[in-house]
Amino acid sequence: MTCSSTRTIVIPRETKFLYFNKIYGHSQFHVKPNYWKPKCLSKDSNPLISSSSDSERMAAVEPLTSGASGRINALFSLRALRSLLLLLNAVVLFLLLPFRGQRRASAICSGEKVGKDEKQDCRRKGSSSSSAAMRVPAAMVLRRSAAVILDQEAAARRSLAIQRVVEDDDNDTVREFSLFTSARGETLFTQSWTPVSVVVRGVVVLLHGLNEHSGRYSDFAKQLNANGFKVYGMDWIGHGGSDGLHAYVHSLDHAVTDMKIFLEKVLAENPGLPCFCFGHSTGGAIVLKAVLDPKIEAQVSGIILTSPAVGVQPSHPIFVVLAPVVSFLLPRYQVSITNKKNMPVCRDPEALVAKYSDPLVYTGPLRVRTGYEILRTTSYLQQNMNRLRVPLLVLHGTDDTVTDPQASQKLYEAAASTDKTIKLFEGLLHDLLFELERETIMDDIIQWLNCRV
Repeated sequence: MTCSSTRTIVIPRETKFLYFNKIYGHSQFHVKPNYWKPKCLSKDSNPLISSSSDSERMAAVEPLTSGASGRINALFSLRALRSLLLLLNAVVLFLLLPFRGQRRASAICSGEKVGKDEKQDCRRKGSSSSSAAMRVPAAMVLRRSAAVILDQEAAARRSLAIQRVVEDDDNDTVREFSLFTSARGETLFTQSWTPVSVVVRGVVVLLHGLNEHSGRYSDFAKQLNANGFKVYGMDWIGHGGSDGLHAYVHSLDHAVTDMKIFLEKVLAENPGLPCFCFGHSTGGAIVLKAVLDPKIEAQVSGIILTSPAVGVQPSHPIFVVLAPVVSFLLPRYQVSITNKKNMPVCRDPEALVAKYSDPLVYTGPLRVRTGYEILRTTSYLQQNMNRLRVPLLVLHGTDDTVTDPQASQKLYEAAASTDKTIKLFEGLLHDLLFELERETIMDDIIQWLNCRV
């Protein structure tokens, strides 16, 4: 193990490394793991694995994948555009109906050529207008009912998230939850993992990825506990136990603001301890945008990013123009094409089953506004990578089909940080901490942290 401001080299016993030329004097290398399969995942014991070829095995687990995997391109595809145009046409016709009715009523009361019965109805309405009862528009009733259903659904998710924290009786970790109110008045669910018998040397604030929640990283948090790091996790808006429509993100800037408020709370509870931020996928994009704020940058000792969402591009440039318009008109519209079969986010069938059978994990189609917000945020990050100055560790799988490993490489090269490291794992997919090599990846992160406390 070598610790310095410019490189971190961890060589697991059963791992082969392919070294590349150094860029700007910083460490940069690929990791090629030796794949292995647990004995329990045999052909007889697991229906997802057979003795057929690799492509057949991958096809077997594809139905388990969520609509979250690599769906931004599908969201802004030509097929999706045609569907949206048809929907927009229907919406416009629907909106014109009230005006047609008003015009008809106006014609009746203004004395145009209409039937005798219609004129009499108009006079009766005019004479009894003072005693007419006020009527609530049907649209208002529908909106109120939808809000009640939304609140109930968020409350059910929060109840489940709290139950999981309360039922965790690990003897080496104290797991607690808390709720705090955002600047917009929304309730956000947070939790913490504190080591029982290990002296706390630092703090890690954890941001999960799109469609999941902080509780999925409980095993990782307990590994950090064992090495002297207290961990805090926040379910950002619309996720896990927090308020909002499940997996709907009206603005990622709201999540960035919430993270800043949460970070201040964590720092106030742990004065004098170094604080690190961990972000996975879209959570990594939130962390990046937050630490570009000079105030947050001064409070953070370093950031760790796994498969960060810093490179998402639409399939055609025209969608860069259309996306903000469509997301404004139909923000919650779900594009069914984005819920088709996709490549799995990890190669561990058991981890896939655990993820997509979790009620707190969203598995439906991506909503238009959410996709646009990811596109907008990644575009901002690509234009401001050179402003990043905090210590940086980036980890990415080369076979990731959800976020772009080359974008992580670009982030590493463009960052102004003097202490930065990137590791590209050959053949690994998106959810690195749920891959078969998860222990090696956790060790890499922990050793990087140990060098900076």
